[in-house]
Amino acid sequence: MIDQSAVGEAIEQGQGSDAAMAAEARARLFARLAELGIATRTVEHAPVFTVAESHELERTIPGGHTKNLFLKDSKGVLFLVVAESDTRVDLKALAQRLGAGRFSFGKPPLLLEVLGVTPGSVNAFAIMNDTAGIVTVVIDARLLRHDSVNGHPMTNTATTNIARDDLLRFIRATGHEPRIADLEGA
Repeated sequence: MIDQSAVGEAIEQGQGSDAAMAAEARARLFARLAELGIATRTVEHAPVFTVAESHELERTIPGGHTKNLFLKDSKGVLFLVVAESDTRVDLKALAQRLGAGRFSFGKPPLLLEVLGVTPGSVNAFAIMNDTAGIVTVVIDARLLRHDSVNGHPMTNTATTNIARDDLLRFIRATGHEPRIADLEGA
């Protein structure tokens, strides 16, 4: 569970990306994966903040690569969208398909409070920090064509490869039922 007072202090001091917080979050993630008996492989690398920056990594790490969007709709509902890195996500069409209000990107303080990560480090694993169960997880159907999926392990200085079915099992173990959606379709 995230120490809310520490999160608040980090936001106030602009230290949301503090290396110690990231290392602790990553350790909790790997401990939870081990508890569930889920095998992963992690590759360390320089920080990447955008899909464009991560394209070089995609050539060297097999599996589907992700981009992750933390969204809030006009009704206040929160969403974590986990898409294949090359998927063009039409937010207007996705909102209609999900029965959501108009989407906007969730603000960094809300992202840190709810998912415990900062912009540039948003990842599917961060759903474990949503202990209140207020975030809807949406997974790109195209991403699930891959046998394995790659994502940041709570920090953008590494990429973790996990079997597709194990990722879905991990998400379900957090109390979230992922919604699978065609993110590119009209």
